[in-house]
Amino acid sequence: MFAAAFAAGAVLRLITMLGYGPAMWFNDSYEYVSVALHPRPHPIRPDGYGFWMLLLKPFHSFTLVTLTQHLMGLATAALIYALLRRKFRLPKWGATLAAAPVLFDAYQIQLEQLIMSDTMFTLLVVGVITLVLWNRQMSWKIGAVVGLLLALTWLTRSIGLPILALVVLYLLVKRTGWKPVAAVVTACAVPVAAYMGWFAASFGKFAMTNSDGLILYMRTAIFADCDKMNIDPYKEVELVLLCINDPVHERKDYAQWYLWGQGSGDGEGTGEVLHRWGTGKKFTDITNDAASAFAMRAIMSQPGDYLGVVARDFLRSFHWGRPVFPDVATFNMYEFKPYYELDSTGNPKRLPSWPSYQGWTHTDAFAYEQGPPETKIVSPWAEIMSGYQKVFYLRGIMLGGIMLIGLYGIVVRWRKLGGAVILPWLGAFGLLLAPAATAEFDYRYVLPAVPLACIAAAITLRRGVTWAPASPRIRRASGTTTPPA
Repeated sequence: MFAAAFAAGAVLRLITMLGYGPAMWFNDSYEYVSVALHPRPHPIRPDGYGFWMLLLKPFHSFTLVTLTQHLMGLATAALIYALLRRKFRLPKWGATLAAAPVLFDAYQIQLEQLIMSDTMFTLLVVGVITLVLWNRQMSWKIGAVVGLLLALTWLTRSIGLPILALVVLYLLVKRTGWKPVAAVVTACAVPVAAYMGWFAASFGKFAMTNSDGLILYMRTAIFADCDKMNIDPYKEVELVLLCINDPVHERKDYAQWYLWGQGSGDGEGTGEVLHRWGTGKKFTDITNDAASAFAMRAIMSQPGDYLGVVARDFLRSFHWGRPVFPDVATFNMYEFKPYYELDSTGNPKRLPSWPSYQGWTHTDAFAYEQGPPETKIVSPWAEIMSGYQKVFYLRGIMLGGIMLIGLYGIVVRWRKLGGAVILPWLGAFGLLLAPAATAEFDYRYVLPAVPLACIAAAITLRRGVTWAPASPRIRRASGTTTPPA
């Protein structure tokens, strides 16, 4: 049953590659390409995915990059099935159903066709959770593997840090022992510390990025009222420079405008607040520290407003449809489009030409591919996936139901502190909450949480389904005669 679903998912991915090759593009894509061409720590995001593209660079093929990402998506589904079938002894149909969103969700498949880090991040997170749940009595060697995977997760996306904290807390609560916990922490800390040292050599600051404070600033910019923040204009000039003059009720309702948009709040529609520093660059340690201080002052001074925007963005994950957010341009980058976008002269639109990390977006992409890198829309494959996307995706309200099932599983296992359900459920909850709390809701941020939510729900429901007794082979593979709670 799973083999048939797996094969169908592979066919959908092949159709996608035929219809939208060699790759699809997002604004951030060009920065990853630039890191692969000019290796050095990036001031905005960690370089994990850029390193992966660097490994594939000798082949000069974005088709190969997207192929590996589709394989990552399929591998994620296989991990879900193996974990639920072998360790929790779900029936074949139950384990297959839990893997179905990864296999068949059109937006998951489209994300794998984008030059973006999210697919790699999802596989790493599911790999970590699978290893931890698979090895109830963890050795220090398995702990070291988990730690290395956590390091890769953190180096792929900064949100990997809370995953590390969650795994360590879970191991402590389950009394796994100090050796595996120490192995996890050490194996994760060494490569991360090495990267931070490399970052310090380039930017003079022992950190992962120069962007965490600025991203939190954009989160608070839509509600921050300097009149309520008790800023001393004589002693806190750096905070005054970051105040937004536009009245709160006239500001944009999406936070990214206040980091990336032009005319983000000087009251006259031109210039950017963050450029008032006169440095010419936003992502410096000085600007980042000042933005972080401003954001924390806004949160402490207006906790109700902060919780309000966090709750609003968190709940966006559970809509029945997909309302356009944060803006039309970003929303459309997640859509299969069976047509050529035309420029002002009526010709097919090529890649944008704006300054990249150490070059230009279109020239960097061409240098990596050693040929035309723009997306080629090919019929009928493009139309097939565009039509498929209109129907086959996991709606937000369905994800909400899956999350509620997992929450029920934690409640009924309260004597065991949630049992095995709590780790994947909290992972999914954290992946949904963290962007809303620190940046802004984005549809692609929802997808990495889906596999973990499905694992939690499947473990919850396994006692309520009927299945044939596990075969001796499966019992030997799982190393237990009774399924873990």
